[in-house]
Parts: sequence; structure tokens; C-alpha cells
Amino acid sequence: MSGYWPWWAGAAGLALITVNYALTTDRSFGVSSAWDRVLHWRRERRLERMDEEFTDERALAEALAAATAEHFGTDPATASAPYGTSQPDRAHAEPAVSEDAAAPTPAPLVTQAALLVSIFIGGLVAAVTSGQFRLRLDMGPGFRDVVTANPVVMTVLLFVGGVLVGFGTRLAGGCSSGHGLNGCGRLRPVSLVATAVFFGTAVAVSFLLWKVI
Repeated sequence: MSGYWPWWAGAAGLALITVNYALTTDRSFGVSSAWDRVLHWRRERRLERMDEEFTDERALAEALAAATAEHFGTDPATASAPYGTSQPDRAHAEPAVSEDAAAPTPAPLVTQAALLVSIFIGGLVAAVTSGQFRLRLDMGPGFRDVVTANPVVMTVLLFVGGVLVGFGTRLAGGCSSGHGLNGCGRLRPVSLVATAVFFGTAVAVSFLLWKVI
């Protein structure tokens, strides 16, 4: 652990992480959504408690029918039936939405927090074991030479860049990890397009920085 991992080891590790996450959670792996949910943990906990109250679809349907009947003053058994038609037997009625067609619920909030903590701990362990751990307040010589060495300008640029990254992530429906790793692994068209766009943009900007500017 005295240096960087070879590229193939990093690729294998990322593949194992994304495949294991998809198999165990049946959800896409992403960091930006985890940050959003953890930062708004009070709202997420409230939504999770509401979901727990309505895990039974039949109980939810009955509660909605009762609320409709109370509001409109009709019989709950016939509240949803069209005028002039009879209500089918509830015991033999087909469910409106099958379990397979139901949208997957978000991952539990605790797993999102564990993901973020694991990223921090993993980076810390890798830096310490490789002997490269060092606290610093700048972005390194490459950033100073190419962009700026002024700490105020650096802070402003990083803040604006972070805002733009967050805006782009929300606009694209996911970040590079969500689209590039998990989405492309599942061959989702939107992820393939998003990955091609942000990788192509990164290559173009890198070319301008190193070759033109």
C-alpha cells in the first residue's frame, strides 16, 4: 500500500461495489442523492414514517375510500363505482397496481448515511496506509499553476463550481457515480447519454486548459 492501485484493481473494486449494491438494494448507486437525503434527514425521516404507516396496500385503499366517503357523504363500498354500475365483489376484485409494477421505494436513510461515512473512512484509510495523508488548505500545485494561487479567488471558484455541479446533477437526474457506474452497468439509455455528455465535456475542458489556455 505504498502507492496508487493499478487501474485494473480500481476498476474491479468499483465493479464489485456497484454490482453488490444493485443486487442487495435493487437501487442505483449514487452519491449526490445520498447527500441530499442526509442533509434533509428530518424530511426523509418523516417520509419514511409515513411509508411505514401505509405498507399494506389494502389498508391504504380502505383508508382512502373511507376518507372519500366521509368527504362526499357516500358509502365507502360504492364510493369509487361509476354512477349506475354495481361494485364488484371486493374479495374477487383485481388489485389496481401489481407489486411488480410498483415503483421501488428509496433506500433507508441510514444506508445513505453509511455510504457517505464509508467514502470518508475509505479515503482516510487509503491515505494513511499509503503514507500520503496530509492536511492542506489548497488544491495542490496543479491547481495553482493552471487556475489560481490566490486563496480568495480559489474559494470563490470552488464554491461556484460546486453550485454548478449540484445544479447539473439535479438537472441530469444523477451524478457521475450514479450514471457512469450503476446506470451504464444496467444499460439505461439516459445514463449512457449522460455519461457520454459529461465525459466528453471533461475531455474538451481538459484539452482547453492544458493545450490552449
